[in-house]
Amino acid sequence: MSPTSPATPIPPLPTARIHLHEVAPRDGLQMESVFVPTDDKVAWIDQLSTLGYSKIEVTSFVSPAAIPALRDAEEVMRRIARVPGVVYTALVPNVRGGERAIDARVNEFNLVMSASATHNLANLRMTQAQSFGTLSQTTRLAQQAGLAVNVSLSCAFGCPMEGDVPAAAVADWVARFAGLGVQGVTLCDTTGMADPGQVLALCSAIAQQQPELALTAHFHDTRGLGGANVFAALQAGITRFDASLGGIGGCPYAPGASGNVATEDVVHLLQCLGLCCEMPLDDLAAAAQTLQALLGHGLPSAVGRAGPRWRHHPLPPDFQQTRERALAREAAG
Repeated sequence: MSPTSPATPIPPLPTARIHLHEVAPRDGLQMESVFVPTDDKVAWIDQLSTLGYSKIEVTSFVSPAAIPALRDAEEVMRRIARVPGVVYTALVPNVRGGERAIDARVNEFNLVMSASATHNLANLRMTQAQSFGTLSQTTRLAQQAGLAVNVSLSCAFGCPMEGDVPAAAVADWVARFAGLGVQGVTLCDTTGMADPGQVLALCSAIAQQQPELALTAHFHDTRGLGGANVFAALQAGITRFDASLGGIGGCPYAPGASGNVATEDVVHLLQCLGLCCEMPLDDLAAAAQTLQALLGHGLPSAVGRAGPRWRHHPLPPDFQQTRERALAREAAG
């Protein structure tokens, strides 16, 4: 843009409440080598339930052999304390997983397929047509049980093997799932390939095309653009975001793809922007400390390391002496 060209107007940020969906109990823990004991999982999720989340992804009803870290899915889902106003969702891969999820009293099915044909085959071992057929049957099962359905569309912002995924292809898959009567769709930056301009364009387009869908944005901070992408999605009018406490998680089919945007970092950004997000950072920090102890390693969250920008640090021990010497030199001219 030339210096004399008019500036592009900056879209206003949402005035409505911003909803955070915690994905660490599923998306995060499935990538960890350690098995968190069931009692500890339940206690930690109960801690999360008190922090103001709109939704918590509790577990996954895939085969226990495929994801051993979540082999206690039924027990965890049955034992957690349900807080009014919090949606307790789980990843459901197929009808068999859906039957298990219904029996365990989930509130919502979270279905997953990829906007990238290559990633879908690598990740799910199915073509996109096969995935859509399976998820159509699973959606009908949820609807018969009176449960909500959300579809997480992986690689909506790019595939690590194919490269860019055409926006028209993403929009087509969203429309196809909307035609099934699902309540929500999550646009997932599965491997951290999104950039803010792309996020603004795609999220704005999908929101305009599907005004009845509850749209969620799901970002990874692989290349340091997680916060910028959240801001761009806010400009597009998105008010629902997935995030992972401590920033844990990743994708096994994208080497180097680091974790999800950290819940603490997203909440900190929202609070800096003055947006409505009813989540206390201090309590999130306490829940992150619990998680760190359970996993036995540090967490990548930036706010977890540095604290919020408004936290004051103590003065250096010799500050008063330094000040007096400086003032004395100033007075002496």
